[in-house]
Amino acid sequence: MTKTNTNAEGRLIVFYQAGIQINTPTLTLLIDVLRQARLRSGSRWRILSDQQAALIVLAVLRHDQRPADLAAAYQISHSTVRRRVLEAITGLAARAPRLDRVLHRAARRATQTAEPMLLLDGTLIRTHRPGDKRQARRHYSGKHRCHGVLVLILSSHDGHPLWVSAATPGRTGESTYARRHQLPARLRAHDLAVLADKGLTRLDDQPDTDPTVITGRRGSKHHPLSQTQKDANQLVASLRATNEHAFNNLKQWRILHRLRGTYRQHATTLLRALLVLTAAHTTR
Repeated sequence: MTKTNTNAEGRLIVFYQAGIQINTPTLTLLIDVLRQARLRSGSRWRILSDQQAALIVLAVLRHDQRPADLAAAYQISHSTVRRRVLEAITGLAARAPRLDRVLHRAARRATQTAEPMLLLDGTLIRTHRPGDKRQARRHYSGKHRCHGVLVLILSSHDGHPLWVSAATPGRTGESTYARRHQLPARLRAHDLAVLADKGLTRLDDQPDTDPTVITGRRGSKHHPLSQTQKDANQLVASLRATNEHAFNNLKQWRILHRLRGTYRQHATTLLRALLVLTAAHTTR
């Protein structure tokens, strides 16, 4: 039996133009990363130039364009698009700062500006449901009632993201994951403290003697908060408001709206790469 894979009569592939608002340092950084990846691979020639590959990577990361759609526009295979994207995020993730280095820089800056306070919060990045039932249970978040991966973000007092943790299945709680990173001990070693939401109330292991995690107080029906405690909660919430800028800057990359397939498997690499791009792109 012979099969012919011909297009239906009158079926055409049409193209459209779209713009990406990006600054010059971000584009230059991405082109440099792709150029270094090409040189390391020893490839003498590629069907796409470094500039074209950078535009494709930006379209995937910024606008969440499908690789198959971009492949049709450039007359290449969709696997080529995925390879260029993986090369870019791998090279960018290697430039992401690690936690100890971030805390060391923050401690040195605190001695100059007398602002030893950082912001800590967690967020869930939604993903497609994994096919394996065991993985699906691990990635399901009962809090958000969806599948995803949990990440912790450490940002400065003015809302610039400084560090992003590795992605862990969404079933994990924020306090549990922060304890795995030994955040209270690391902060105490650098004479730093963080402002966090009420979900991290029990994270600090020395809240009375040497607190490093400052959160609001929780009330209950039989133990209501006093007016002073309510005012303190409002003050903590107002100081933490700039932390939303960090999430907003990071989630402007629309690929994080819902991770699929390969990008879900490389969630940690992708998040660290976007942290580097966000630092280069953010001018506020």
